[in-house]
Amino acid sequence: MRRINKIFIFFRKWPVISLSILLILFFMASFSFVISPHDPLDHNLRSRNIPPMFQEGGSSKHILGTDPIGRDLLSRLIHGSRISMTVALISLVVGTLVGASLGLIAGYFGGYIDEVITRIVDIWAGLPYILIAMIIVGAIGASLPTMVVLMALIAWSPFVRLVRGDVLVLKELEYISAAKIAGASNLRILSYHLLPGTINTIIVVATFSVGQMILVEAFLSFLGAGIPPPTPAWGSMIADGRQYMRQAWWVSVIPGIAIFLVTASLSLLGDWLRDYFDPKLRQRAWE
Repeated sequence: MRRINKIFIFFRKWPVISLSILLILFFMASFSFVISPHDPLDHNLRSRNIPPMFQEGGSSKHILGTDPIGRDLLSRLIHGSRISMTVALISLVVGTLVGASLGLIAGYFGGYIDEVITRIVDIWAGLPYILIAMIIVGAIGASLPTMVVLMALIAWSPFVRLVRGDVLVLKELEYISAAKIAGASNLRILSYHLLPGTINTIIVVATFSVGQMILVEAFLSFLGAGIPPPTPAWGSMIADGRQYMRQAWWVSVIPGIAIFLVTASLSLLGDWLRDYFDPKLRQRAWE
């Protein structure tokens, strides 16, 4: 019984399951060309809609089955993870840099600068993002750079609000006043004194935002406004199988399960990081 309790406490203290899933995703994305059993673009109409290996009629040659034009589903799932992670991470880095910088500036300087930045965030939050994304894709065409820009446009705003809130508290502390008296420039105060105090918030928001980026990318790909075919993407894979749900459920369900596992793992990891960086929540969770 004690051993079981220790195992339970260990899993409660550390995000083992979510980290394991994310490590598998990272491994798939990093070594997709090595571990992929087939070419994700290679199709064979004679092998279309083969069920997964664990279902009657399946084949060990295609572990997760094939899609309606005979492409190996596992290979496309592996290569799709690379596309999804690449788009999510690049757009998140851009969104983090822009959003955190604006949050620092708005919280530190205040006044009309804070008012302008805050109103821009409010206006952007009220815009129909999906409609805007569809219009942009319709105007300039779907591509990987376009998708990165669209993801960055949705990633920056959460950082502005939360970083600004932290800075409003931090700038009233004594060490900031001491830095001003010592003659430190505004840039130095922002980068060396205020930014380190907001890192915890930035990490937690970034963790939650990765899952959101993957969901948005999948949704846009499902609508045909994401990664252009035949490049494998999880959202477009779901769209490929929506007309074959009765005959080939695995074409849509398996990518959907992959998206669910990744986004749920990122959310759980974000919750753990929030509790870990907050001493009160950490003490309560680890008792």
